[in-house]
Amino acid sequence: MKQARKGTYLVFALLLTVSVVLAGCGGGSSNAGNEAPPAGEPENKTTEETGGAAGLEPYELVVVFPSAPQADEKLVEEAINAHLKDKINATVDLRPIDWGAWNDQRNLMIGSQEKVDIYFTAQWTNHAVNVAKGAFLDLGDLLNSHGQGILETLDPAFLEGSKINGKNYGIPTHKEMAAQGGLLYRTDIAEQLGLDMSGVKSVSDLEPIFKKVSEETDMTPIFFREGENFVTHYMSNLDFLGNTDVDGVILKDGTETVVKSKLEVDRYKELLNITRDFFLKKYINQDAATTQLSGTDALKSGKYFAIPVSLKPGKDKETEPAAGLQGKLGQIALNEATVSTGETAGAMLAISTTSKDPERAMMLINLLHTDKELVNLLVFGIEGTHYTRNGEIISASDKTGNYTPNISWEFGNQFLNYVWDTEAPDKWEQFKKFNEGAKLSPALGFTFDAEPIKTEAAALLNVKRSFDAALETGSVDPEKTIPQYMQAMKAAGLDKAIQVKQEQLNEFLKSK
Repeated sequence: MKQARKGTYLVFALLLTVSVVLAGCGGGSSNAGNEAPPAGEPENKTTEETGGAAGLEPYELVVVFPSAPQADEKLVEEAINAHLKDKINATVDLRPIDWGAWNDQRNLMIGSQEKVDIYFTAQWTNHAVNVAKGAFLDLGDLLNSHGQGILETLDPAFLEGSKINGKNYGIPTHKEMAAQGGLLYRTDIAEQLGLDMSGVKSVSDLEPIFKKVSEETDMTPIFFREGENFVTHYMSNLDFLGNTDVDGVILKDGTETVVKSKLEVDRYKELLNITRDFFLKKYINQDAATTQLSGTDALKSGKYFAIPVSLKPGKDKETEPAAGLQGKLGQIALNEATVSTGETAGAMLAISTTSKDPERAMMLINLLHTDKELVNLLVFGIEGTHYTRNGEIISASDKTGNYTPNISWEFGNQFLNYVWDTEAPDKWEQFKKFNEGAKLSPALGFTFDAEPIKTEAAALLNVKRSFDAALETGSVDPEKTIPQYMQAMKAAGLDKAIQVKQEQLNEFLKSK
């Protein structure tokens, strides 16, 4: 591992005392015509400032990201392309991949060297592994030459914290940094059944709630899938030290810095036992280990009372339009908000090594951080068709359901997004307070470098894929499965991985 980055921890700590929304939340006007943007909001850059269309040959940018398919995707794509013509003389080919197929299909595209310009990526979706495979470009030079809007608006903590071995292979979304686990649930069903959700403070408190839902409705109490359950990192508050692909964790909400396997963490095992109990009682969908349905689509189906989510202020109201449940969702926290290095890399855009024009790809990413009209087109659709707007507040139309991908957190500068009329008008101010109140992981600022154990890392990832889906959804007995899982992990090199993670973390902590 290269020398740990000195000063990173300070940058993160400062982030929680300085407004994360200075880069463009503001809640100002849409910059129509020649009006000057409100203070703190980035201007829509001119053609010259964004790299310009002059002298550029037409180019199609293929953008791959996870999202449920949308009926009006091509209509929105056409509107985006009309907008981009004078900006960077480019068009986009949006290629959303349904959540259930996301990992496998993206891996196939990367493995086959398919021509792609921009991939969504994140610390929790094999980012480090794909970097090690050479799938993504080092963005340093491109960021300096064609990403000035990003550098001007994105808090440096995001770029610093998402580096691998000192280099950026993805540009983070400018969004909330804290993470907190909780539920989205049907408030109408809770009212109908007389459920008191105010007493739910932890996962174990859900037993009587789920029992009543199971007995008195035809709904399954909670929808689970791989990666969205009670032991996912935002629920268990495990810090994987910047790399979820390699086991070795500490608690984000603790003080200890001794690295151990997640299989040895009492909290993880306790949550697995509760999950198994709920699965056997059929509080959890019985296809949880294999389903390809997204959580939002599960709510939309009307078959489920709740889903686990990574919370943020207004997550319920933000999700309502996509789920077709306006006024019928509530949210409840099940742990305290925390910040770890992983949150800085929780949503990023990477440029593929198969791109034929990386400069143009970076121009597009730059626009997504600075161009209010573009980013709102992508995440909400066409004004007057998919929503109506009054200043910064938008309202649903009769065609909202044709384009509600619920992907605002995946792209660019989320603080440029409009706010639904069902959300709090001060949503972005609430984001600031959410970040400020979060507990800092003892390892904040540290990113594990898996290069010294790349052979073991690949083997450990394969073992992880073999066990996690069934174990973490309650589909198998943890008492029997954990020993088998641990044995397979040790055979794949777990002890060496833990040792190297610990050595690197110790070096980082000494440098703080």
